[in-house]
Amino acid sequence: MEPEFLYDLLQLPKGVEPPAEEELSKGGKKKYLPPTSRKDPKFEELQKVLMEWINATLLPEHIVVRSLEEDMFDGLILHHLFQRLAALKLEAEDIALTATSQKHKLTVVLEAVNRSLQLEEWQAKWSVESIFNKDLLSTLHLLVALAKRFQPDLSLPTNVQSTKSGLKSEKLVEQLTEYSTDKDEPPKDVFDELFKLAPEKVNAVKEAIVNFVNQKLDRLGLSVQNLDTQFADGVILLLLIGQLEGFFLHLKEFYLTPNSPAEMLHNVTLALELLKDEGLLSCPVSPEDIVNKDAKSTLRVLYGLFCKHTQKAHRDRTPHGAPN
Repeated sequence: MEPEFLYDLLQLPKGVEPPAEEELSKGGKKKYLPPTSRKDPKFEELQKVLMEWINATLLPEHIVVRSLEEDMFDGLILHHLFQRLAALKLEAEDIALTATSQKHKLTVVLEAVNRSLQLEEWQAKWSVESIFNKDLLSTLHLLVALAKRFQPDLSLPTNVQSTKSGLKSEKLVEQLTEYSTDKDEPPKDVFDELFKLAPEKVNAVKEAIVNFVNQKLDRLGLSVQNLDTQFADGVILLLLIGQLEGFFLHLKEFYLTPNSPAEMLHNVTLALELLKDEGLLSCPVSPEDIVNKDAKSTLRVLYGLFCKHTQKAHRDRTPHGAPN
């Protein structure tokens, strides 16, 4: 099967304008985010990238974020995230149960963040009140600023905007990430297009790769049923690479039965280094994404092996001298 086969697989009532901001208790305001902005693919992609970045950063602490809107407001995750990013200890209580103590914790964290970003309070596009009141736009502004400060190589989607309706129906555009022309966009690989344009075909791709993997692992007495989860600890991935590429991996070099995320990360990192050395990674893949069971990243890794060895099998079956 040729690599190109993947390409082949490939509201509110009318007249009612929502307010640009919602009034909150105690005089605060929360920016209104219309459904059209929430459902924008780039807006959703930005949230996904930021969540994956946070979860990868906080993996050693076993902290998982599932919603930027619901999980960040009380300062707990922001506290852990900023301490790990800035490599410093904040004088704030670890667990804050009351609204008053949560706001105090959030104040301590945001003051430290603003100092690190060299921002005056009035310059920041977030505040204690807006974050505490689960203002998604403020939370995204804060996280984008932290990512740009502490991990500038993080690939954030460009041109992410939120469009709000203001007085007399004019459109107010709020820019969340840097503006760039289409030619500045990073190239997308086949899996970006597959997941975006033909998500209904993803299972067919998975099935083809699982069948390939099981053929190669059969001699080891192993099999894969769930591609998304069974490669997360790196063990089967390492054994598959060894089987296909002829590597002998000593048991001292990896964890055969990993018992922690750190041991899983060690295995996956080793596997990606082997694939990179063999020129089998067409796109950069984060080992944290594999450990976090990101389907797209897992497919990218396996697809390199799939292409190389299915093409090799095809050439081996072709009689010498036969036309291409």
